[in-house]
Amino acid sequence: MARTVPIQLHRPQTLHGEGALQLAAPPPLSLYVHLPWCLKKCPYCDFNSHEWSSGPQGTGLPEQRYIDALLADLQASLPLVWGRNVHSVFIGGGTPSLFSPAAIERLLNEIRALVKLVPDAEITLEANPGTFERDRFRAYRDAGVTRLSVGVQSFSDVHLKALGRVHDAAQAHAALDEAAQVFGTWNLDLMYALPGQDVAGLKHDLAQALAHQPPHLSVYHLTLEPNTYFAKYPPAIPDEDTAYEMLDVLTDTMGAHGLERYEVSAYALPGHRCQHNLNYWQFGDYLGLGAGAHGKLSFAHRVVRQVRWRDPQRYMEQALKGEACASETEVPAADLPFEFMLNALRLRGGFALSHYTERTGLPISSLTAALHEAEARGWLLQDVAAGRVAPTAQGFDFLSDLQALFLPAE
Repeated sequence: MARTVPIQLHRPQTLHGEGALQLAAPPPLSLYVHLPWCLKKCPYCDFNSHEWSSGPQGTGLPEQRYIDALLADLQASLPLVWGRNVHSVFIGGGTPSLFSPAAIERLLNEIRALVKLVPDAEITLEANPGTFERDRFRAYRDAGVTRLSVGVQSFSDVHLKALGRVHDAAQAHAALDEAAQVFGTWNLDLMYALPGQDVAGLKHDLAQALAHQPPHLSVYHLTLEPNTYFAKYPPAIPDEDTAYEMLDVLTDTMGAHGLERYEVSAYALPGHRCQHNLNYWQFGDYLGLGAGAHGKLSFAHRVVRQVRWRDPQRYMEQALKGEACASETEVPAADLPFEFMLNALRLRGGFALSHYTERTGLPISSLTAALHEAEARGWLLQDVAAGRVAPTAQGFDFLSDLQALFLPAE
């Protein structure tokens, strides 16, 4: 993993001073807001999410105090992003749809008052069918959300139970019907290689998903992440060959329905790519607010990563004191090629070489050896005339190995 070098906290002026890089201008800026509570912790989930079990659904959450903390966090961060346009907002979790539409409206109104949100900014809210109520999605739209991301994962009640989800297939269909009626663009999250799933089961899930005509589909291979229930008690999941066959089925079926695979896990109709995630993959900047949120900010001579306090109660206490950031580290110049490639090579269309220089402050020569090695292995193609680099089909299949070529020498 990338090495980091600690720098002093709460001294924004030091970030603008002398450093090793030369960035002519910062990249586009997005805002990520983390709402950390769920009705139930899924056994595969390694995100910073926490069960909320006190009282009926949606009640008892410290909505107002948490939003107070988020806004205090944003206000304290303004000197780091002063004058910059914000191109997208992503409200993730956890289960953000546990928060009331009124709370989301307050949050978005205050964000607009504090930062320069561009007029056509994409504003995404993650929602789960288990927190779905009729007209609730419409209320989120009226609150200012422009794009919904619905975490379905499967349309099989058996697989949903195995995944520890709190909704069933009927609730998933109802939530997607409502999303399609209310939002001009939206995403459906699906998982594959599930416990007990075979290729026929995946085809059934995919047919159910495509029946809703989603403009964007995110598809994730179930992985047994460390420090999860599934890591401690691993279920039987499809073998590697079956998982590859499932991926082939996914890609072929999506293509037949006009959904282009533009990123490793993302398929979209024309005009419906997720702009917020594209900014991540193009090594843009993002200010992360909320418990455990990560952020990346660029300055004239350095690139900095931030992490907020992870525990929600600790985060609220610290943010309300103006000290939401638990750690702040400068990315060493030697690590930037890998950091850039870790993101950019996820894109099917690759990246412009000019973006590399603009967003890392480093010359193209810092990539030359690794690019040649990747080409020799058949994992990358360079279009010299267009000044672009893109992974081949084989490079996509061996993405982790491809990215590893850009790790700094020990």
